Amino acid sequence: MASSSYSRRLFGLIVRQNAHPDMRKLRREAGEATLHGNKFWKSSCLMMDYLKRHPLKQGARVLDLGCGWGLGGIFCAKHFHARVTGLDADPSVFPFLEYHAKLNDVSVDTWHCRYEKVTKSDLAEYDAVIGTDICFWDNLEPTLYNLARRALQAGVGRVVLADPGRSPFFRLAQRAEEKLGAEYLDWAVSRPMKATGGILVAGETGA
Repeated sequence: MASSSYSRRLFGLIVRQNAHPDMRKLRREAGEATLHGNKFWKSSCLMMDYLKRHPLKQGARVLDLGCGWGLGGIFCAKHFHARVTGLDADPSVFPFLEYHAKLNDVSVDTWHCRYEKVTKSDLAEYDAVIGTDICFWDNLEPTLYNLARRALQAGVGRVVLADPGRSPFFRLAQRAEEKLGAEYLDWAVSRPMKATGGILVAGETGA
């Protein structure tokens, strides 16, 4: 593998590091991401570890919110043969998602959209909604709560959000536990990369 020192394996996926020549080339071509989708975030390990232990059904239709490089969705496509759509408000992240999907021999659709624009009818097309480290601003807490509520009302079987432990996420988790019957779980992984934080799960775990 070319420039293997700039690659790592995480939960069965090959992931390029920022210093990899291909990543530098993509940044030159696509420009720098504007909404923090400019790199791999450690919380992706929390999401992948949770899904490894609590897998989705084979062939599930998955919406990956604020996908960035899309590793959570790519993991679902790789391990569960999921039909994945990566949603992000910043289209400059999509070349990085598409690159990693191809690198890992899967395909992922992309959707340029903001969270508040996602309707119940849109969400009804999915079995599961996931999101990794996407509740980093205070104003995202109510936005993501409302999206999770719409998803459950639309019949989405499971909503799973992973976070390193930011204050807006804790507020989201508390509200979702009180009003949506969600469950917050402290989560940590030590391999292949150390990461700590929490997982918020709403809906039926069999989705």
